[in-house]
Amino acid sequence: MPKNPETIFVCQNCGRQSRKWLGQCPDCNQWNTFVEETFKPSLQNRSRTLKVPLLFNDISLSEEPRFSSQIEEFDRVLGGGVVPGSLILVGGPPGIGKSTLMLQFASNIAENGLNALYVSGEESVEQLKMRGLRLQISSGKLSVLSETNLDDIIYTADNLQPSVLIIDSIQTIYQESISSAPGSVSQVREAASALMLYAKRTQTAVFITGHVTKDGLIAGPKTLEHIVDTVVYFDGDRHYNHRIIRAVKNRFGAAGEIGVFEMTGRGLRAVANPSELFLAERPVGASGSVVTIAMEGTRPLLVEAQALVGNARFGSGRRTTQGYDHNRVALIIAVLERKLGYQLSGDDCFVNIAGGIEIDETAGDLAVAAAIASSYRNTALAPGIALFGEIGLTGEVRGVSAAEVRAREAQRLGFASLIVPETNRRTLKSLIGIKIIGVSDISEMIDAVFNSKSIPVS
Repeated sequence: MPKNPETIFVCQNCGRQSRKWLGQCPDCNQWNTFVEETFKPSLQNRSRTLKVPLLFNDISLSEEPRFSSQIEEFDRVLGGGVVPGSLILVGGPPGIGKSTLMLQFASNIAENGLNALYVSGEESVEQLKMRGLRLQISSGKLSVLSETNLDDIIYTADNLQPSVLIIDSIQTIYQESISSAPGSVSQVREAASALMLYAKRTQTAVFITGHVTKDGLIAGPKTLEHIVDTVVYFDGDRHYNHRIIRAVKNRFGAAGEIGVFEMTGRGLRAVANPSELFLAERPVGASGSVVTIAMEGTRPLLVEAQALVGNARFGSGRRTTQGYDHNRVALIIAVLERKLGYQLSGDDCFVNIAGGIEIDETAGDLAVAAAIASSYRNTALAPGIALFGEIGLTGEVRGVSAAEVRAREAQRLGFASLIVPETNRRTLKSLIGIKIIGVSDISEMIDAVFNSKSIPVS
């Protein structure tokens, strides 16, 4: 038991509470994460107020329940625009572009006639001005504030009554009534709860940014993601010019929707045709290069699947993947060995989804298999071919969802042939200007790919 009965130990990784210090958290298995914090018991005997519930059909909505951020890709991720009274968490690693996007968004809102308050706990107002000049932001209606005290921030917002309140970042905000340091579990949780109550009370859209840990999780308690209405993450490598914003939770739209941006000297610029961006540097006539169509939310993306097969120097070959599930690649290699007789056990196999994007669905199996076979045979596929489909353990090719949406995207970009599962081919007969080839197993896919005027590589 701690010396003071009003203290408690809280895990700074997952938020578990304990009356005594623990070396390892029983929930998240992290070591040395328990920190002593002040415990405030709840008030059991406070007065109660009778709340009158409303019938669902009696609830009225305004004519325009959403307003635009003036950034089309950001509106797509949010489900069609910003919902008043919502609390939105924007997460990502340091330097990825969270503050840049939020400053551009606040400026657009201000220029559109709405009040916007940008609160920075990490930069002074002079530093915000310098960054705004670099981004060529000239909105005179944008209000900025450098403050970390949550009570002062809410008091200022109550007087200003903005339509949008931006907190950058949640890890720097603190409440005086809580003794722990800013960024701790208690501070982050209580600050998010207070901002949620403020958003619902005033119908103000509140955006908070949060840093992520090395494991890719929001720094602070996992319960923070349950408090907010929407969680969007910045994906992408900082070494690439493009950034991907992905909605992992959205109470007002589809989860999994993405927006694609390009980082420029003037900030983030929305990319209207991301498929063209990902295929811009695809080599012509190179073995091991195959185009597939992946679904990100409701958007189809044409991306390049690359494979390199080479002789291993020591015994069994390595299996290295980037952008595609390692276990799926191992399964595909096993099917190629068993069903087609490819001798890959002694070869190194490297698989990469070009452009830094990650595919988290099985529809890319067919393209990965074709890329491995192309590199193994040192034969390039004929230009203008794209593939999608799932591969089973017996070598069968299974159908995937949204086949027509994928096919129309390939048609729009001028692809001549599309190799798809046979079950999906039946629904794609109406497409004009593109040849649809249906395959039932992996051997049929290999015959279709390498009998379409493939290009031997010297």
